[in-house]
Amino acid sequence: MPIVTIETWPLKNDMKKELIQKITEVFSKTGIPAQAVTIVIHDTPMENWGSGGELHSEKFKDMMK
Repeated sequence: MPIVTIETWPLKNDMKKELIQKITEVFSKTGIPAQAVTIVIHDTPMENWGSGGELHSEKFKDMMK
């Protein structure tokens, strides 16, 4: 059944829980049992991400507060 992979910057546990619940709801509305939905969250530190030649830890430092 469906496996959803999310690549993201670190998230708080309450946000992860909400994402898992809401994504599962979407599949449930299409008739897929909630028990069959698997969601994997890969949260990578912002210093391990970059775009446009910049580290995201520097580019988005205001978001880390």
